[in-house]
Amino acid sequence: MEFLVNKETKTVVITAEFDATRDLVWAAYTKAELLDQWWAPKPYASRTKVMDFSEGGRRFYAMVSPEGQERWALQKYTSITPKTNFKLLNTFADENENPELPGSDWDLNFSEQDGKTTVHVSIYNESLERLEKMMEMGFKEGFTMTLGQLTELLAELSKNTNV
Repeated sequence: MEFLVNKETKTVVITAEFDATRDLVWAAYTKAELLDQWWAPKPYASRTKVMDFSEGGRRFYAMVSPEGQERWALQKYTSITPKTNFKLLNTFADENENPELPGSDWDLNFSEQDGKTTVHVSIYNESLERLEKMMEMGFKEGFTMTLGQLTELLAELSKNTNV
């Protein structure tokens, strides 16, 4: 995995390769029942309340601590090119889906070669302050753990060709 922070452009760029087909990786990023199995660093869990993966649609979910505390987030899908790219606005929210703006703009690209899929994620923050706060909150460590869980899930799912 490659993780780069560019303070000049206020962007985080993450590139990760998975030993799985693009169809399978795409499904893991776009289906709530799969996202909830990996989209949170342990010991937290992800719980999706609303999932509408379509342009203009949204995912509203909580990161749930082992003690049951919820930290809600909202992802609004702004652009989708099936199996290759999607873009979203990501922001924290309250339990009633009211966003805590500003958020960050995510651009996710998927490519496959020889049965391996590369996911390239670019996360743009509107201010250097927000980018630095994100890093101080442990984003790199948390996202690294989360992608590790995705790797494990994909290995398990690769055995099942129905996904």
